[in-house]
Amino acid sequence: MQAKLPHALSATRRAETLTAWVLVLPAFIGFAVFYAWPTLRAIEISLTDWNMLRSPKFVGLANYAAMVQDGKFWQGMKLSAIYVVLNIPLQIVLGLFLAVAMDRLTKSLFVKSLVLLPYLLSNVLVAMMWLWMLDPLLGLVNSLIDGLGFDRQPFFGGADQALLTVAAVNIWRHMGLVAMLFLAGLQNIPRHLYEAASLEGASEWQMFWRVTLPLLRPVMVFVLVTSVTGSFQIFDTIAVTTNGGPLDSTRVIVHYIVQNAFSFYKMGYASAMSMTLCVVMVLYTVFQMRVMNASQNDLA
Repeated sequence: MQAKLPHALSATRRAETLTAWVLVLPAFIGFAVFYAWPTLRAIEISLTDWNMLRSPKFVGLANYAAMVQDGKFWQGMKLSAIYVVLNIPLQIVLGLFLAVAMDRLTKSLFVKSLVLLPYLLSNVLVAMMWLWMLDPLLGLVNSLIDGLGFDRQPFFGGADQALLTVAAVNIWRHMGLVAMLFLAGLQNIPRHLYEAASLEGASEWQMFWRVTLPLLRPVMVFVLVTSVTGSFQIFDTIAVTTNGGPLDSTRVIVHYIVQNAFSFYKMGYASAMSMTLCVVMVLYTVFQMRVMNASQNDLA
């Protein structure tokens, strides 16, 4: 009887392992086909001179050397970083405010759906909608500004306003998703912690800083990593509204990469810039997770 027990446990573990692999296999295949293999191909192409019209010519690290000396590459990285600074802080603050308001004031599914609605719209549709609404001559927003006695604003057409306007549009689109993520985190915080803090005489503001924010750290890490990574990859909104202009004021790094790949036919150079951006994002992710101790949970 005792001899059969280890054998039965071993069979059970094998069955559980097989079940786990079966469940993971579709995601693993998707990762290999759509992420791992394209990444390896991008590394290979980045070491070549290829215009897609002839066979690739191996050039080693020449594309990376050219990239270091390319002022437009660094300008694109700078604009992407500025966009992140314009976009992320306000997006997180507004998302957290909406999450706390929904957690405290309403449980309505309709309100949650309304908050999430902008994110469910496609980027191209949102960009076209705001491009029309902010049009200097025919746009509704400028008509209201003119009606209030102020000067019409160029928004997407102004070199000093275009990147800020793109950031505002994407804040509007994504803050609902950020709010839903924070709301899920808020609902996992035990209510007895707030009751205990209230009995100790803590104010609402103190409970927010001493209880809510520390316990939202895992969600905050996820939001920061995904939001910053997504912001560095901004392309479609810019492609629809400004196409990198005016005066290259919105030619962020991904727009410059796409331009080199499909307008200048420098696929090898574009791949080199893509791999550099990938490395930057990986380093940022590791740094962010270490700084915020993402592997630890204060509820544990």
